[in-house]
Amino acid sequence: MGRPLTPRQLLEKLVSFPTVSRDGNLALVDWVEDYLSGFGIASTRVPDAQDARKASLYAHVGPARAGGIVLSGHTDVVPVDGQDWASDPWTVTERNGKYHGRGTCDMKGFDALALWALVRAQAEGVHRPLQIALSHDEELGCIGAPQMIDHMVANADLPRASAAIIGEPSGMKVVTGHKGGAGFATHLRGHEVHSSLMHRGVSAIMEGARLIDWANRRNAENRARPPAPEDAVYEPPFTTIHVGTISGGTAHNITAADCRFGLDFRCVPGESLADWHSAFLQEVRRVEADMKAIHPGAGIEVKQYFHVPPLRPEPKGEAEAIARGLTGDNATHVVSYGTEAGQFQERGYSAVVCGPGSIEQAHQPDEYITIEQFVAGERFMSRLIDQLKE
Repeated sequence: MGRPLTPRQLLEKLVSFPTVSRDGNLALVDWVEDYLSGFGIASTRVPDAQDARKASLYAHVGPARAGGIVLSGHTDVVPVDGQDWASDPWTVTERNGKYHGRGTCDMKGFDALALWALVRAQAEGVHRPLQIALSHDEELGCIGAPQMIDHMVANADLPRASAAIIGEPSGMKVVTGHKGGAGFATHLRGHEVHSSLMHRGVSAIMEGARLIDWANRRNAENRARPPAPEDAVYEPPFTTIHVGTISGGTAHNITAADCRFGLDFRCVPGESLADWHSAFLQEVRRVEADMKAIHPGAGIEVKQYFHVPPLRPEPKGEAEAIARGLTGDNATHVVSYGTEAGQFQERGYSAVVCGPGSIEQAHQPDEYITIEQFVAGERFMSRLIDQLKE
């Protein structure tokens, strides 16, 4: 029999694994498997289909019957490169009522509490099942969870849970809706000539700038248009189009042969991601035609690399009722960031977002979760276990 760790000790252990999305998470998954097995809890690993360095994991405690509750979190974190940290980002450091460290807020704080709750539920016994689902590559666009959820749904030995609580940092408020999102890797191929003869060449960068300007113009139009009633509760209350990285070119005096950038949409519920995708592709083909008119070898490739369905409020939703009963929060909350909640909902689970910490601290240097919020998350888990024992 293993020795149960406290929530704080679990947080320290999870943060110690530098699970930046680009590097993988197997060391953390190995440790979680070993830790749970020490209490007689079997877990199922779901390796990533494309990257052998990554895997998701889920586990079940309680009776072997349907209708349980899933505690869902992700194990990956964003990089610390270029950020000025006052302490080691891979060590939990307590300062001024806060636990600092990469992932303390987003979202190893919740993961630690979920593991603590699972072990406690196993030890004390529950009448309604409790499950944990830990994904990878959430920070790359929620691309790791779908395979894990599909595996859970297809696993005949895993009783089907009915409600999922996704513990993204919400200040322990009950979030019942969020925007949908989609990301597109865009690659423009130009034609190199000396820049003094740029009219004979095709600058992939300058043509790419036309597509980015299209995004800027659409953002301005969206901002200026009065929002639909169902969209007005979001901040901002309109669909946004964003380019976060761009690369290309060889020298200042050569028209660029290549330009690559990622473009993503965060779509309000009153609009369709498919419609925005179509609008973008229409502009891509218009720009591409101009490029090919100068040189037939020029062109544009667009590949979707993530899709995050929106979380839609559920009339009389089970997950919402559970979270409200445990927190006492009866207000209406929606967020503009995407989560894996929409992916659980898409596969038939009732889903809600509720977790400790503030999204404002996510991805920041000296990321932290307040001790007050961490303790509030622990109270939430204790109440949940008591409810499952009834």
